[in-house]
Amino acid sequence: MDAFAAGFAWLADPAHWTGPDGIPTRLLEHVSISASSVLIACLIAIPIGLWIGHTGRWAFVAINLANVGRAVPSYAVMAIILPISLSFSPEYGLALIPTFSAMVLLAIPPILVNAYAALREVDRDLIESARGMGMRELQVLRRVELPIGLPILVGGIRTAAVQVVATATLGAVFGYGGLGRYLIDGIARRQFDRLTAGVMLVAGLALMTELGIALLQRRLTSAGLRAGQTTGRPYRGMAETPAAPVQPV
Repeated sequence: MDAFAAGFAWLADPAHWTGPDGIPTRLLEHVSISASSVLIACLIAIPIGLWIGHTGRWAFVAINLANVGRAVPSYAVMAIILPISLSFSPEYGLALIPTFSAMVLLAIPPILVNAYAALREVDRDLIESARGMGMRELQVLRRVELPIGLPILVGGIRTAAVQVVATATLGAVFGYGGLGRYLIDGIARRQFDRLTAGVMLVAGLALMTELGIALLQRRLTSAGLRAGQTTGRPYRGMAETPAAPVQPV
């Protein structure tokens, strides 16, 4: 309890809310790199996941590569990218590029796997009926598969976002800012109130991210699907739970 009290006292100090090392600045740095990493991962993973989910082609290869990527530690990715990024950009190669690259690679697997699973959970009879009505493949994807599978897809984004917010603290080891600076500096200076405050800020941001995207996930679920979940009779095109089928390790 003493550690938490010290952390709250550190957060309550007005001196820690101003300047380049102030909480607003570090929070903005953390949110910026987390949001941009997840956005780039979505632009990469969602099209691939939707394509393999709709066509069924290369699914085994893509999903297994994604699962292998989940097993690679983000710290190791940063360490591997560091010398390469320094040779290309001495200005950003030490702090920004390794952290950003590792966070993008961390976010891709859950988004890709859930985008694939979102379409594979749709009832095949519905898809065949849509094709029988004369819909083209893109129309089937846009009007049938995506509306039904969207909650599962957003669940993958939720998992990726929370992982990135929690793991982006490692960037401070390589000189990046963000909330991880409070952890690294707190350990280096033996200022455990700063360390505890940093942990509380990261945990709070991760919790807010989880709750915010969970609310968005519910809002994107159609009324018919929500009604099926409420009555305990889930729609045939949906899994019995909208949660991501692959959970983070």
